[in-house]
Amino acid sequence: MVSPAIALAFIPFVVTLLIRYRHYFCLFYRAVLVRRVRDYLTGIPKEERAFQYVLTHTIPGDPQHILETFDHWSYHCEYLSNLGPQKAKILERLIYEKAPLRVLELGTYCGYATILIAQLLPLGARLYTVEMDERKAAVAEKVIRLAGFDDDTVELIRGPSQEVIPQLKEKYGLSHVDFIFMDHWKRCYLRDLQLLEAHDLLLEGATIVADNIIFPGAPHFMQYVKACGKYKWRIHRTSLQYFRAIPDGVAQLTWTGLQ
Repeated sequence: MVSPAIALAFIPFVVTLLIRYRHYFCLFYRAVLVRRVRDYLTGIPKEERAFQYVLTHTIPGDPQHILETFDHWSYHCEYLSNLGPQKAKILERLIYEKAPLRVLELGTYCGYATILIAQLLPLGARLYTVEMDERKAAVAEKVIRLAGFDDDTVELIRGPSQEVIPQLKEKYGLSHVDFIFMDHWKRCYLRDLQLLEAHDLLLEGATIVADNIIFPGAPHFMQYVKACGKYKWRIHRTSLQYFRAIPDGVAQLTWTGLQ
């Protein structure tokens, strides 16, 4: 049995731990505990709850207002791992600079980044967005259509990215990609980047943007990018979406094609 003296000695350590990592504990509470309780009470996934809120509080056909409504929900109601307004500025600037005609998004989630990208695309451009989770894809499709984008601008592809990428040329008529946004499972970043290379989908100068490089992180992906010599790269330091106190980063890669 632990003596009271030993137990008391641990109190400062525990208090220090709680103070230092309070933002991560808060994230766990909002992203995991609150979600599980509300999933149980409502019987509806949080993404569907968020869509119902967006549907009743937003202006149909106004992508920017839909994004702002999602942000309000994520700040004040339930946490969603959308891109968020701070990182959205980085992605907006890159889309404006590159003006891509063929964009691939890996990880549609609720469609937040999808409509952000779609509203910035030049005339005649098309966005292909891939989501493996059927329930999230169903929510994303409703969000995309609510924002006013049809299949000619945004094509939502349901399925695992490792199965979709090899089919992009033959099944979807996508010969090359100018711009890729990765925001799916971080452990899949490296595998999918190498798939894009192997199937010759990257044009010289193509831009790849990868979210959450610092938290939760994609170390193997970044090790490969730095060591392979095929990319110019930089990290945009920022914070986790809706949690300014948690450091994060967005990677920007440029495909050079050099071996």
